Amino acid sequence: MNIQTQKLDLIEWISKLNDSSVIEKLRSIKEDYAKSKDWYADLNAEELASINRGLKDIDEGRLNSHESARQIYVKYL
Repeated sequence: MNIQTQKLDLIEWISKLNDSSVIEKLRSIKEDYAKSKDWYADLNAEELASINRGLKDIDEGRLNSHESARQIYVKYL
């Protein structure tokens, strides 16, 4: 069974689950996993450079409003 099939199987099982203690245990596992996994450490050099360019833009005041961004990207929304 591949990982996608396993995930779908778990989703289906969880969606039918009515035992709040099991749901609470699953929530705890999810929170522990989220705390242990730092997504930032998995970024490649290009992604880090892009983030740093964005932070530099913010520091230097090169910002656009939400409305301005919507106007620019309206064809993609």
